[in-house]
Amino acid sequence: MRQFPDKRTGKNRVYSMEDAALGAFAVFHTQSPSFLAHQTLMQQARGKSNAQTLFGMREIPTDNHIRSLLDGVAPSYAFPLFERVFNELEALGQLDSFRLPSGELLIALDGTQYHHSESIHCRQCTVTEHANGQTSYAHTVITPVVVTPGHNQVIALEPEFIVPQDGHAKQDCEQAAARRWIATYAGRYRERNVTLLGDDLYSRQPLCQQILDAGLNFIFVCKPSSHPTLYEWLESVERSGGVQTQQIPRRRGKKSYLDSYRWAGPLPLRHGADALEVNWCELTTTDATTGKTVYHNAFVTRHAVDAGNVATLVAAGRARWKIENGNNNILKTKGYHLSHNFGHGRKHLAALLATFNLLAFLLHTVQQLVDRKYQLLRATLPTRATFYQHVSALLHYHCFDSYEALLDFMLRGLKIEYADSS
Repeated sequence: MRQFPDKRTGKNRVYSMEDAALGAFAVFHTQSPSFLAHQTLMQQARGKSNAQTLFGMREIPTDNHIRSLLDGVAPSYAFPLFERVFNELEALGQLDSFRLPSGELLIALDGTQYHHSESIHCRQCTVTEHANGQTSYAHTVITPVVVTPGHNQVIALEPEFIVPQDGHAKQDCEQAAARRWIATYAGRYRERNVTLLGDDLYSRQPLCQQILDAGLNFIFVCKPSSHPTLYEWLESVERSGGVQTQQIPRRRGKKSYLDSYRWAGPLPLRHGADALEVNWCELTTTDATTGKTVYHNAFVTRHAVDAGNVATLVAAGRARWKIENGNNNILKTKGYHLSHNFGHGRKHLAALLATFNLLAFLLHTVQQLVDRKYQLLRATLPTRATFYQHVSALLHYHCFDSYEALLDFMLRGLKIEYADSS
């Protein structure tokens, strides 16, 4: 954050860019919109505050001053923090539990809107002219995350914002933003055996070809409505007996289900002599008692598909839903308030604040993965909202010398036993 560009040219620099950035981040990390106001009062009364001790701030700017200072800072200045956290988790072996048995690391891609208005807008907004004559403005971002079947946590990676691109007449879109993200970060993941996941929007040849050229693989949803050529070929292959099948009964609690898999390939992803060949697989799950279909979806991939791995590949493809349920929905409904207008600005402010929100979510995930004290507290205070309500209240009235001291205070107050095995 020390590298954030400073637009000021005069001598009035009471507050540093680092203080402005840390102040904004602190609000998201504590999930307390009034955090800075309370810390200002604490600083005046006690000569120190949690803004100093927990977040390293020297001075506490006002909210408006923070917004003004940060508006000119592109979110990419904060992106190196995502890589640093990813590398630390990898070094600690925390990524091992996210890998499939075959070694693949799954990264799901999906776009989510974090601002929508008919009046508030900036140069980075996507503009929509509606049939009724109204104009709306929106901000959307792709939020890549590491996911895996059966794991509750996701690991947030660098986002890619959908914004008007210089030199492009058309407005930006999710596919174009995904291609930029792949072009930027594929080199980092090429040696890490990464497979990308996404919905039907992503299973288009230009994007799939770029992924393969970058040394990655993919498992994308593939619908008949958007891939007529592939499904025409599939019907032909099925008539000749070339579609393989497998049925696996399973129980979940008292309910019995039948998972019916089909797979075939190679099949052309689109019409034309240059069509990319892919492998196709499908899962239909029925209630074993009633015969009612409870799940159905199909995917395309360049992974080889056979009876030994079809269930694993489909489970991997289905894990893309974790970017919705374990990431985007949490960011919007579980205390992070991603869609709230914390400050729109005229240039980069909205995107930078969204990035800080994603970073806070990432660091909370790290705590859940590696910090035993945090894990014990979350077991007693299981919802994020409840945990951070406790944190917010404590930070209003007590000044803690460190985050460790805060957790120790909470453990003692809740009478939770903690055995230090370090």
